[in-house]
Amino acid sequence: MFTGIVEELGTIASRVGSRLRINARTVLEGSDLGASIAVNGCCLTLVASGDGWWETDVSDETYSRTNLSDAQAGDRVNLERPMALGERLGGHIVLGHVDGIGTVVNAAPNLRVRIPVNLMRYLVEKGSVTVDGVSLTAFNLDSDSFEVAVIPHTAEVTTLGVRRPGDRVNIEMDVLAKHIERLIEPHTS
Repeated sequence: MFTGIVEELGTIASRVGSRLRINARTVLEGSDLGASIAVNGCCLTLVASGDGWWETDVSDETYSRTNLSDAQAGDRVNLERPMALGERLGGHIVLGHVDGIGTVVNAAPNLRVRIPVNLMRYLVEKGSVTVDGVSLTAFNLDSDSFEVAVIPHTAEVTTLGVRRPGDRVNIEMDVLAKHIERLIEPHTS
């Protein structure tokens, strides 16, 4: 489980087949073989590491459902280690399970993202949403897009400051909304 508070901007060092190598330092602290690390909001497993780098295997399924399929050497990525029990929850509950890919319509600071229409039902005005692993508050909802305010600090320490119209971003909807829908589904027929 993650919080959506990015700890570090990493850099894609290489992508060879399913293996992704990422240059990073902070997220390696306390992360052993098998540890989970969120990359642009996608939970991945550390399978090898060295001084200032780590590797993960990315399945075809993950590549098909995330913007990691666009990853190229030199690209910056948002990184976060899982939440530790007893720590503050600074963002919201994030699982690292990407629900879909959105497209940037307007760049930060008033970042507008278009998402698949079927995901809009999980958004409410001033509700939580994760964009490329960053916990944000959605507003100005319409039929297929929403806006989030990206403050200068967030723009500086995440990829959201460099995203431009047309860029693809990973979207994770609020898990609580998805569970509530599933629970009430049998009672609405």
